[in-house]
Amino acid sequence: MSMTDKAKKFRDSEWADTARTVAYAVLIALVIRALLFQPFNIPSGSMIPTLMIGDYLFVSKYSYGYSKHSLPFSLPLFEGRVLANQPERGDVIVFKKPTDNQTDFIKRLIGLPGDEIQMRRGVLHINGQPVQRERIEDFIETRPGGSIRRYPQYRETLPNGVSYVTLDTDPDGYLDNTGAYKVPAGHFFMMGDNRDNSNDSRVPAEVGYVPFENLVGRAEVLFFSTDGSARIWEPWKWFSATRWDRIFSGIN
Repeated sequence: MSMTDKAKKFRDSEWADTARTVAYAVLIALVIRALLFQPFNIPSGSMIPTLMIGDYLFVSKYSYGYSKHSLPFSLPLFEGRVLANQPERGDVIVFKKPTDNQTDFIKRLIGLPGDEIQMRRGVLHINGQPVQRERIEDFIETRPGGSIRRYPQYRETLPNGVSYVTLDTDPDGYLDNTGAYKVPAGHFFMMGDNRDNSNDSRVPAEVGYVPFENLVGRAEVLFFSTDGSARIWEPWKWFSATRWDRIFSGIN
């Protein structure tokens, strides 16, 4: 075998090794994404103040078991859930919007199967009982140009002890008074913490009751957050735009 042939064979071997390494890396990434953790970012303010626009978080895919929506592109390889674990009231959950089974939404689980959920004058009621609600300091929003807006915040505590903060931007919002929703078997009732600015289970035409199969995973931890003031081509602004106090914080 000539030196040229040997060199060609060596280059071919290197290319084959590189291709195998890339293939293994892609396969490992897909397995992690499908079975363990998946990153998401927050594009809207429906979960303020718990989650802010520009937050990046990891969702645990194993928390509730696996459905077709655990797979990339929701591949219909099987029906229902395997290794299923029931979610708990108060969990912050990513799910596929039931009205299209494609769009990722993130909300808080408020109602379990069989619960009756209702909003009365801005107060959440579960099975006819008002949820404990405590007024706390205002949420302060700094708008472009430097103007400041203040909104009332409340700390809610669910019957199982889970506590979190909600935002009330409109004391007479149309979602502050609703009929009673009876959560059907195998479904859950989801609500945003920004109560007056959230399309959630209170809006049947948009979301409605969420089937167990549609749950993607539980929000666990923030790994990055930016206030949006720096563009990708403005690296000199990246440091000041980062919300350093939110990085690696848990989601409650």
